[in-house]
Amino acid sequence: MACMIAGWLALAAPASAAPDAAFTRWLDGLWPDVQKLGVSRKTFTAATHQLEPDLTLPDLDIPGRKTPPPSQAEFVQTPADYVRETTIARLAEQGKKLAGDHRATLAAIEQKFGVAPNVLLAIWGRETAFGGYKLPKNGITVLATQAYYGRRKDMFRQELLFAFKMLDEGHIKLADMRSSWGGAMGLTQFLPSEFYKYAVDFDGDGKKDIWSSVPDALASAAAQLVGKGWQSGMRWAYEVRTPRDVDCTIGVPEVTQPVSEWLQRGYVPAHGRRPSLTEMSAQASLLLPEGTYGPAFLTLKNYYVIKDYNFSDLYVLFVGHLSERISDPRGFETPWSKGTQLKTREVETMQQTLTRIGLYKDKIDGKAGMLTRSALGAYQKANRLKVDCWPTAAVLDHMQQKYGRN
Repeated sequence: MACMIAGWLALAAPASAAPDAAFTRWLDGLWPDVQKLGVSRKTFTAATHQLEPDLTLPDLDIPGRKTPPPSQAEFVQTPADYVRETTIARLAEQGKKLAGDHRATLAAIEQKFGVAPNVLLAIWGRETAFGGYKLPKNGITVLATQAYYGRRKDMFRQELLFAFKMLDEGHIKLADMRSSWGGAMGLTQFLPSEFYKYAVDFDGDGKKDIWSSVPDALASAAAQLVGKGWQSGMRWAYEVRTPRDVDCTIGVPEVTQPVSEWLQRGYVPAHGRRPSLTEMSAQASLLLPEGTYGPAFLTLKNYYVIKDYNFSDLYVLFVGHLSERISDPRGFETPWSKGTQLKTREVETMQQTLTRIGLYKDKIDGKAGMLTRSALGAYQKANRLKVDCWPTAAVLDHMQQKYGRN
């Protein structure tokens, strides 16, 4: 009977996938470049032994398979969903406690790098919930998969090489090299190349430990912000009330003027905040994350520095707002709207039409970013529609009736 059951189970169980021979050959072919970085064959073999690609990752370009749109939250949620008040309030409360727990460390980091403690706490909170979120993926598997099947192969290939170097130098053990789906690691989420550019041994134990040392992780994040152009003593942005006749099509990084001029044109800082004299002369651009709905912001240089840390406007809004809430209980003065976000493929259709008629010249990516919103506003102006710079089903329907379906 036992033999019969075993035989039945063998027939009933799905066969495991055969190893991907082409992927294995590609991995083996990395060795000459890995060796040039001084990595031992033992480390390379241990890291790649029986390694198989993770085809569940987003942003892959697999021949013969229709790739679903990225599911990363920055790309599919509305601002109200992403910068959720309950989440912000919870993390802000944790951040206040941690600000006290790490007061001396944060003060020393600020003295050395010029980055305010609350900004670093907000990055830590957003990236890994202050270490409470455990990264789900094996870092080598992620980087190898993205380097072989991803849409940014060259970039991830280089990151993979640096990951082997990290292992060989003993910065982290293979079993502990956990990452996000994009290969970022540690409490404040560094790609391997960023580790080699910016990682800091701030606790003085001889190791650059972004995985378990809070001083090292926060100082490394500060060093990265400085490396990307952080301006000490300046805010990331100011929430503002806009004039009633605001032209939402100017909400792009290319349209800048000093903060003082924005204020003279009727933009009023929220909660009675007053820019410093230095900030008044600084260049700023207008950000309208929900078009004419929801909060508006005058974004300073540091806004784009945080965006360079993680290329998403919603990410910057989350980090920037959380950094404020750690010491200021007030939320956004203007509430987010209750509007919905079109599906990625619908926004792509709008971008394709806007490109075809010469109003849009950026990527077709299904994201309602600054340039897409501005182009949409230009379309609304040209067609005498309500100008709100926000993708809606009504505007999509208008485009399809006028120009047909793509």
